[in-house]
Amino acid sequence: MTQEVQIEKTKVFVKETLKNAEGGHDWFHILRVFNNCSLISEKEVVDAFVVKLGALLHDIADSKFHHGDETVGPKLARDFLNSIQVEKDVIEHVINIIENISYNSTLDSSKTFKSPELDVIQDADRLDALGAIGIARTFNYGGFKNRAIYNPDILPDLNMSKEAYKASAAPTINHFYEKLLLLKDLMNTKTGKQMAEKRHEFMVKYLEQFYAEWEGEK
Repeated sequence: MTQEVQIEKTKVFVKETLKNAEGGHDWFHILRVFNNCSLISEKEVVDAFVVKLGALLHDIADSKFHHGDETVGPKLARDFLNSIQVEKDVIEHVINIIENISYNSTLDSSKTFKSPELDVIQDADRLDALGAIGIARTFNYGGFKNRAIYNPDILPDLNMSKEAYKASAAPTINHFYEKLLLLKDLMNTKTGKQMAEKRHEFMVKYLEQFYAEWEGEK
């Protein structure tokens, strides 16, 4: 089976698996990350096959939709990649990417895996958490979890542990300060950094407008 066929089979698998997923973590999220990877990879030296597989499978079973269980996604991905006869070393690389890509992994000091392919996919995923799309995804998830939009009495927690971050049920606006506005300075690649700047500024302006309207300014 050629790599091209394996990629196409992976797309079919992911699209089917995520057909009923929450709107911020559905097939279209995967597709945007996949396309972001293509842009970023143009100026990076990476294994394109690993990047494509990792991008497609990085959110195949996000732990927050599986009672916090971080083993579901890697297992599902491993079983699928074995079923389409992907080489063992590629599978291990992709699994490592899935296990280390999330933002909460940056809050876990025990996570030590690094690779150029992870850098690209992580940037691509983080870009989808920024800008107009990032804002839409954030409020969509907040609504999905029935969270308050904003409560000025509940301040953002900027020093959360990984466990506290995963368990947080804070208002959606807090998430901007606890994650989204921090991503710009966590980008790995030059292209990722450049793309993040514009999206970051859009979010800053959005928050300014949000607070103005909240306070009833003319």
